[in-house]
Amino acid sequence: MRIAIDGPAGAGKTTLGRALAERFGLRFVNTGLLYRAVAWALQKGYSLSELRLSLDERGRPVVDGHALPKAELQTRELDRLSSEVARRPEVRARLVELQRSLARRGDGGVVMEGRDIGTVVLPDADVKLFVTAAPEERARRRARERPGASFEQMLKELKERDERDRGFGRLVPAADAIVLDTTGKTPEETVEEAVRLVERALRERSPSVEARERGR
Repeated sequence: MRIAIDGPAGAGKTTLGRALAERFGLRFVNTGLLYRAVAWALQKGYSLSELRLSLDERGRPVVDGHALPKAELQTRELDRLSSEVARRPEVRARLVELQRSLARRGDGGVVMEGRDIGTVVLPDADVKLFVTAAPEERARRRARERPGASFEQMLKELKERDERDRGFGRLVPAADAIVLDTTGKTPEETVEEAVRLVERALRERSPSVEARERGR
């Protein structure tokens, strides 16, 4: 089974993705970390052609055999830089290919989250969720995650990032995606609602999808 989760920064995709992966016994892939790793590597002087990038068993980006710590990737500077490099066609082509290969790895299925998973990376995913929230809610969440950042700063930066993140099939719900608004909801409430939505979507799957699952 493959579950695609898309949506803007701060909407709660990562927390939800991890919870759904645990609930359904699937691997979790946070594709945003891959773009952050590319931005980090380019900043360090790597060229895209020489960059060796993968994910370890814990889902951490690995550059040239070295896992990158979360604290080094989740900074306000890389919030901006990763969004900028994601607009480069050569970066997108390479990472889309990598993400698809990660989704094919093993036979246990995957929960993959990002900006264009349901529209570009895995358009045939079994369940597609588009997770969103009001900009003010997302800014409050990010301000708690980014020490020293004010609500006003994060609101401004998130709105700017939303504009940069559009295009290439990003931040657009797939035609068959289920929209989940997390505004005013606790992580636990969001997970409970998402589990219900996924289970309902699986019950309503077409026979062709069920046949594909049996054949794996």
